[in-house]
Amino acid sequence: MKPLRPRERRVAAVARLLVALLLGYVVLLHWWLVAPLQQISREMADLRDTQGRYAAAIAEQPALQQRIAALGDGQAASQAFLATDDPNTAAADLMQRVVDVVGRGTQGGRCVVSQKMPLPSAPASPGEPYRKAAVSINLSCDIEPLAAVLQALEQGTPYLFIDDLSIYRNPVASQQHSAAPLEVQFTLSGYVRPPRAGAAAAGSAPHAGAGAGP
Repeated sequence: MKPLRPRERRVAAVARLLVALLLGYVVLLHWWLVAPLQQISREMADLRDTQGRYAAAIAEQPALQQRIAALGDGQAASQAFLATDDPNTAAADLMQRVVDVVGRGTQGGRCVVSQKMPLPSAPASPGEPYRKAAVSINLSCDIEPLAAVLQALEQGTPYLFIDDLSIYRNPVASQQHSAAPLEVQFTLSGYVRPPRAGAAAAGSAPHAGAGAGP
């Protein structure tokens, strides 16, 4: 192998020096100084982005609160709910509604309310945002008025729900009368009207003030 000429030796020396400098940069400077600074820069950019999103959300909070209040008022004004936000009053209204519907639906036969009573008001289920009012109803009806009464209760507003429906004919009455009425039992329920957003906030304000001590 021929020895390198002086110029070739200088080129080789410069190349080795460049390689050594590059390795030194990668091993020492980049991994110990540049890479951490780049990571810090990326984290700061993420923090600035997160801060910007939170600032935008905070700026929109008053408008969002107004929209939520408007939606709450719209729900409270909806005809789908019972006329009151008190479950006991709502149950009394349900029983009176049954009496009124039965009184209007007696064409074509006989129908009377033999028993009506409110059921205990249960709290709303975890996945259900509204409370229910429910009553137990017993009727003694002929077939035609019974169909009209059930249809009138389940259609229209407020929305009412018939559950646990039981229909049978009293065997003693059947022996005495061939056209004995049907004995009907069911549970009638509806959703209690939610309080308006302003009323709910006003109701919670005294409690919040009472909790704040000196």
